[in-house]
Amino acid sequence: MYDPRQHLIVALDVSTAAAAQKIVAALGDSALTYKVGMQLYTAEGPRVVRDLIASGRRVFLDLKYHDIPTTVAAAVHQAAELGVGMLTVHASGGGKMLRAAVEAARSVSPALMVLGVTVLTSMDDQDLDKVGVRGRVVDQVLRLAALALNSGCQGVVASALEASELRSELGDHFLIVTPGVRPAGQDHGDQSRVVTPSEAIAAGATYIVVGRPITAAPNPAAEARFILEQMSLAVSA
Repeated sequence: MYDPRQHLIVALDVSTAAAAQKIVAALGDSALTYKVGMQLYTAEGPRVVRDLIASGRRVFLDLKYHDIPTTVAAAVHQAAELGVGMLTVHASGGGKMLRAAVEAARSVSPALMVLGVTVLTSMDDQDLDKVGVRGRVVDQVLRLAALALNSGCQGVVASALEASELRSELGDHFLIVTPGVRPAGQDHGDQSRVVTPSEAIAAGATYIVVGRPITAAPNPAAEARFILEQMSLAVSA
């Protein structure tokens, strides 16, 4: 039985633990997994992660580690000690860095999922060209995803616009986490490659990450339930 709550990650893109706790309380059992990113982690540190885990929630730690292998391995080791379920590293850091991250995670928690970030959803073909990467976004996503998976990562972070090609080229044996998800008709904000929740699931996404459309809604729980319904419809279609 498909439970869409197992595949929704709510992004806590706020600056205080109090604001995060308010969102979590408002959502109740409508969400099970929360993303803690750079904004909240920088403001509140690891305690906010520990508190979420202690309350029975799962945590996706999205700090996008990108440094030399030794430094990344040490950071991943500390994240694993916190008890997070998923974390991110930049696939563009290279195979040595990715393998170091995976090995550090496994040494503490074999179940921890290390995800390779491919191309940020705020970037398009022109943005890639400006940083010296020639060609289409999807080609770079495929290259980096293959590198991440060959280096031991359990999945990747990519737009759902690339999810179907990822599945076609690389198979179904890995996770695809898709940010840049917005219900139809909502503002895209700073995202360039955006899809709806149903489109993301239909394209092959394992998890979708939704932030402001839920957390800034007048009724976050109602908005989350609406998104969950759209995800279920995509599976049953």
